[in-house]
Amino acid sequence: MFSPYYAHAQSRQGGAVQAGNHCALNVALYGQSGRRWTMTERGSASVQRERQQFVIGPSQVRWQGDHLRIDIDEVGAPIPRRVRGSVRVYPSALSTFSWALDDAGLHRWGPIAPCARVEVDLAQPAAQWRGEGYLDSNEGDEPVTGPFEVWDWSRARLRDGSTAVVYDVRQRQGGERLLATRFSPDGQAHAFEPPPRQRLPATLWRIDRAMRSEPGAGTRVLQTLEDAPFYTRSLVQARLLGEPVTAVHETLAPQRLKHWAMPLMLPWRMPRRA
Repeated sequence: MFSPYYAHAQSRQGGAVQAGNHCALNVALYGQSGRRWTMTERGSASVQRERQQFVIGPSQVRWQGDHLRIDIDEVGAPIPRRVRGSVRVYPSALSTFSWALDDAGLHRWGPIAPCARVEVDLAQPAAQWRGEGYLDSNEGDEPVTGPFEVWDWSRARLRDGSTAVVYDVRQRQGGERLLATRFSPDGQAHAFEPPPRQRLPATLWRIDRAMRSEPGAGTRVLQTLEDAPFYTRSLVQARLLGEPVTAVHETLAPQRLKHWAMPLMLPWRMPRRA
């Protein structure tokens, strides 16, 4: 989605660019072990894809029995620190739900495992974690800069173990698109009435962000985890379906990817290896 190398190839070759020549495993760590970020892009010579396995350089993602195993062997950027270990995602159920992000249906989102148990075991940095998690998918038939002005997305775990997801999409042309769905642990999807949009403080890069939350809930940003010129990820205190939640929240401003400075800035966080 954010690859400057893919964007450059598209500008030269148009639709003939092979996505398999622009693959990366993104790992973002926050917490007491320190912040680390890896997103090294690799070409088709370092990529192998089979029905239950996806190899990207020294790392891989594969289904193993009842869970998805992610083996990580990467080097961070821009500070070159090793990230090595494994993540296991145990879905309570798999979902086939899919929703079109744009009017033309060229961009789609779906939660593969909306409710899951996650086990993290890292050797570098030394860290272990167990808790609830989530696995989803975004796919598109054109660059994300095409139809979208901005979108806000949030995911929150509810008391009954279900997951509430809100997608709040503003298109460049056409109306707003809004998804508010609760996914139960058995994978079933249940739409709910979305609460009003609550404005959140702008980021250091002046991205305007908002969270759908019930009025009077004291909606606020607890922590900004990523603050990039076109994207931000935060922890937000809000209220959904009558209960207080701590939501993972993201805002994407795709039009900023068109700025002339982006191809110069992104390689510092996303190097490319053969």
